[in-house]
Amino acid sequence: MNSLNDLNPASVLRFGPYAFHLRQRLILEGDRQLRMGGRALDILQVLVERAGRVVRKEQLIALVWPTSVVEEINLRVHIAALRRALGDGENGQRYIVNVPQCGYCFVAPVQCDSVAQVVFESLQAPQHNLPARLTPVSGRDSLVGALVRQLPLCRLMTLTGPAGVGKSTVALRVAELLLEHYRDGVWRVDLAELDETSPLLDHLLQVLKSDLPTLACRHLLLVLDNCDPLHETCKTLVENLLNAAPRLSILATSREALQADLETVHILPPLSLPKTSALRSVEETMGHSAVQLFVSRARARQQGFILREQDLEVVRDICQRLDGLPLAIELAAAQIDALALVGLQAQLGNCLQLLSHGRRTAVPRHQTLRAALDWSYQRLSTDEQIVLKRLSVFRIAFTREAALAVIHCEKLPPSALGAIIDRLAQKSLLTVEHCGAAVRYRMLNTTWLFARGQLMSSGESSDVEQRRGRYMGRMREASALQLAAQLVE
Repeated sequence: MNSLNDLNPASVLRFGPYAFHLRQRLILEGDRQLRMGGRALDILQVLVERAGRVVRKEQLIALVWPTSVVEEINLRVHIAALRRALGDGENGQRYIVNVPQCGYCFVAPVQCDSVAQVVFESLQAPQHNLPARLTPVSGRDSLVGALVRQLPLCRLMTLTGPAGVGKSTVALRVAELLLEHYRDGVWRVDLAELDETSPLLDHLLQVLKSDLPTLACRHLLLVLDNCDPLHETCKTLVENLLNAAPRLSILATSREALQADLETVHILPPLSLPKTSALRSVEETMGHSAVQLFVSRARARQQGFILREQDLEVVRDICQRLDGLPLAIELAAAQIDALALVGLQAQLGNCLQLLSHGRRTAVPRHQTLRAALDWSYQRLSTDEQIVLKRLSVFRIAFTREAALAVIHCEKLPPSALGAIIDRLAQKSLLTVEHCGAAVRYRMLNTTWLFARGQLMSSGESSDVEQRRGRYMGRMREASALQLAAQLVE
């Protein structure tokens, strides 16, 4: 835990009638020592060091129990014990207050000796270059909490997933909650702003205002956002950095894993969608994160927006056709005042056009879903682009056998296609479905619409459609013959 006694062994914090001796880990009321468990002392130290600021519950748990998965009830039990020990609320004196839906705050004045005061103030203002958050992160509380607990135990964590799934959003939220954990701060480098000729290490050291020898001694978290355009360079860089700086941790975002040593990979799933059977009530439907995000953004756009029971099927259909992707849902909900729910649903047949009105405050690739998909598409090789757009001939899940039979050509024989299909899956442009021993591939609806548009504009669509039709005809004929043979037997 990032604590004052790590930095100044003589520091003492005073509040009310109490003196908190950090090095000795004891609290005195005059000459009397208060009896407290180790976890309670850890919690109190986190709160006192941040007196006057709200500490979120998940952040408190991550700092006090960095190696364990702990339920919120455990935190509440220790908070209650702390309040009893301090006489919180007696004689009108308050120390720890609960901020509903957020966390806890130490509200009593805190004094410390002059040396500790300098350290205390430095902890009040942790170093970072994270962008200001303009909107809350919806539907990811459980995931973010798990990552906050796990990241301090990892040297390298990579968040992967398709365009628009919220990799950067989740990474930045996790980084925010861990600001107090890393003594030398949290620093973000957006690699999408660089090109392949940019000296990545020099740029990174400039952001950190450091050199390699100094970096080796620093305890910090480095967020490498959007590693895709510099994938191989990033892999080499992070391995060298982790070897050179033993107290450095790295959180990366990328469509595909870096395949680096010490890497822990988390595939970000889309937000959860309700099944038809879960549409019995507004409360039950709101239990799914995709609906939560849609309603939250719709309310921000249209004052007085209320989700009614008669709207549940429409909202579910909208979220499902947008694949539960946060970016797509946000962009759709932003048009609720212009189109209303039914109009929004009716426009989803051409959802990429519908979602072309983006957030002006976002970086260009996040302003619209088409921009996010185009950004990913332009970073594919020529062969990968050809295969992706040809695979859009399959509207539903397909087997590798079907893909090889339909989209091969002289330049892309079946022997080469298999590896390309695997790479598209690794880059989160294809979803892999396992049905027993069978493996099938599928595109998200938004990806399919984009790839379909590329196929139509290429002039190849007619030929690929005909080849798919012939393949499906052969499959039906083979199935009929097999069934006839079974009947004869």
